[in-house]
Amino acid sequence: MSSFAAASYDRIDFEAVPPSATHAMRLRGQGFAVLGPQALAALCGHAPAELDGALAPFWERLAPDAYLKDGGRYRKRRHGCYLHELDAGRLEAMPHRAHWQPTTYNALHGGMERWFDPIEPAMAAQPAWRDLVTSIGRLFGEVATTPPRRWYVEAHPFRIDTSDGVGRPTPEGAHRDGVDFVAVILVGRHGVKGGETRVFEAEGPRGVRFTLEQPWSALLLDDPRVIHESTPIVPLDETRPGHRDTLVLTYRADGFQAPA
Repeated sequence: MSSFAAASYDRIDFEAVPPSATHAMRLRGQGFAVLGPQALAALCGHAPAELDGALAPFWERLAPDAYLKDGGRYRKRRHGCYLHELDAGRLEAMPHRAHWQPTTYNALHGGMERWFDPIEPAMAAQPAWRDLVTSIGRLFGEVATTPPRRWYVEAHPFRIDTSDGVGRPTPEGAHRDGVDFVAVILVGRHGVKGGETRVFEAEGPRGVRFTLEQPWSALLLDDPRVIHESTPIVPLDETRPGHRDTLVLTYRADGFQAPA
């Protein structure tokens, strides 16, 4: 198992607003890039306040995850699938389908078809949604060794809460997702501590750890090259459960993952 090296925000340029070429350079060089809220805003063309107003309210209507094998009730989510045509810049919603991963990538929940409630059409109709998903897709297209014509995108809005005392953002542990690229975007944190993000090389000793704390900060991952996880969250005040909201976007060139 790789050991983690302490990584300060400055070291990973957490608050910087570099051009997208710098994001691409970091992804190529180290397999991940961390964007502060202003950097993500510059990438997608929407200020954090715009993203918050257009998208954050939909996290209040996520449905319970009925597939948690640890018996927990701490996760709510929805799921949507999209086709991103890079040349045309078009994002098309695909028919609702099950989320599926092989056990090689998700030992806890892999090998099973998980039918989550679909993302609300009103959310997917927001210009901020389209611009967020496609701008990240374009960046990943620049980094890909073989530039794809299209991305098969799966979108996962998550709420992890502490109503039972502890919430686990990644109950499967340190993992890869079995795709080409992943974006983990923090939508908000309310009344919780923990949730440290850890990223380390899939084939090497180096790792970093940091905490996404500001809404609309993001972690971008070259999935085959790095492994990631987030530590559990607990309430700041035991009498007041809190929650952590994230949006996970996965991009794959060879179609959606599905059983053979």
